[in-house]
Parts: sequence; structure tokens; C-alpha cells
Amino acid sequence: MDAAFAPAIASNIPWVAVLGNHDQEGSLSREGVMKHIVGMKNTLVKLNPAEAHVIDGFGNYNLEVGGVKGTDFENKSVLNLYFLDSGDYSKVPSIPGYDWIKPSQQLWFERTSAKLQKAYINGPVHQKKPAPGLAYFHIPLPEYASFDSSNFTGQKLEPDGDGISSASVNSGFFTTLVAAGDVKAVFTGHDHLNDFCGKLMGIQLCYAGGFGYHAYGKAGWPRRARVVVASLEKTDKGTWGDVNSIKSWKRLDDQHLTGIDGEVLWSKSFGANPGK
Repeated sequence: MDAAFAPAIASNIPWVAVLGNHDQEGSLSREGVMKHIVGMKNTLVKLNPAEAHVIDGFGNYNLEVGGVKGTDFENKSVLNLYFLDSGDYSKVPSIPGYDWIKPSQQLWFERTSAKLQKAYINGPVHQKKPAPGLAYFHIPLPEYASFDSSNFTGQKLEPDGDGISSASVNSGFFTTLVAAGDVKAVFTGHDHLNDFCGKLMGIQLCYAGGFGYHAYGKAGWPRRARVVVASLEKTDKGTWGDVNSIKSWKRLDDQHLTGIDGEVLWSKSFGANPGK
């Protein structure tokens, strides 16, 4: 872990992490892994929310991205980031396969989202809509299987079944996200040969794409990292406002660090309007 996070630490840019499904396979438990990460330099990772006395997993937390100092949004979160532990493998004997996001985690997310939306809309600068949110966890939702090459940007190269290694049961978390209304995009890993984004019911479901060289990949398919950029609106007064758009692309680990598949995941002007 020290080697994996060394570049992030060296950058002196705050960084975070979520657990994957293999992290308990070394000498530390999942809790132990997350506790180690929490103690590392420059990280904003939290073990679990203090207000949630009972919650499944480790590394369920949120971050509020404040507006620019000296503007009307200085004391408001203009972008809300949600991080969840999607577990490893099912602990229910009659349910095979991977784990899922549990009711306790969903309840925490619902309450946190509602609190942030209320504070944003009813704050000193009244807003008609909540600030956008982004959610990050490892194992994809079953709804990732809703797409084919006609309605996503990127590639789906995983060979098994429908190419989506989700849990074999549907926890309902996608419905929870849609009902909350603030999350505009979800980002997962797990399937190393998938790197696509597809929009379903106003939410972009995105894969990060295979990144490191410590796990399986595909010959001739460069390792890649997804980049996500939230841009602020420039007001009529020449100051910075709230988030205007969320864009994304992938950066390949090739000779030129090529950027591919640039798209708008969400924009304030058009709701959730994908485009090049």
C-alpha cells in the first residue's frame, strides 16, 4: 500500500481511497487496511462516519468541496463526494458471488444527501437545485448491465456473461441514488477491461478502467485512468459561482499519455446531458 499510494502522497494533493474485494487477502483485515490508509500522509480518508453508530463495511464517508473563498459559495459545498465500501464476497450461503451495499450504508447515504441538499438550497445564497454529487465504490451495480455499444462511451471487454461482475442480487442502491436526486455520476472499478460510461435515469454509470500492473489486463490494451473534472461557473460579476459542468476522459499509459473518450457527464444548463 505504501508503494501504491506513494505517487499520490508525493504530489502533495489530498487523496482518498475505497476498499476493493481483494483487500482482506493479505495480512490485514479490511478494517486494518482502512485504518492504515487513514493514517497516511495527505489523505482525507475516513474509517466510517461518526454519526452512524452501526454501519456495514469500512471507509464509508463523504467529502464536501467548498466554493471559492470570497464568493457567495465560500461556506457552501458546491460538490459532494460519497465513498462507500461495496464489500468483497457474499456472507449469505444461499447467495453466491460478490457482496453488495447494505441497508445501513444506504440509510447513511440517504440521510447525508438529504442534509447536504437542505443546507445548500436553504443557505444564505438560495439555490433552486442541490449541488451535484459523485459516488465512488468498487463493485459495480447490476444496472451496469443495462448498456450495449449503442448507448455508452468507452469499451466493455470483460468476457464473462454480460461482462458485468456485480452482485447476484440487487440491493436497490441504484434506486436509492435516483430517489436522492443529487448524484450525477457513479464510478466503480472491479472489471479491469471495462472503461465505459452510460446514462441511466439521469445518472452516469462509469467504470474507471484497468489502472495498475498488479492485476489482470489485456495484451495491446493500454492501462488507463479515468479523469473527472468539475468546472465552476463564471458569474456576471466576474467571480466564481457553483459547479457548471462535470467532464471526464481516460488517460492511457502509452508513449504519449493519450487522452480518449472526452465527454460531458453533467452540466447545469442541460441537466444530465452527455456530449462530446
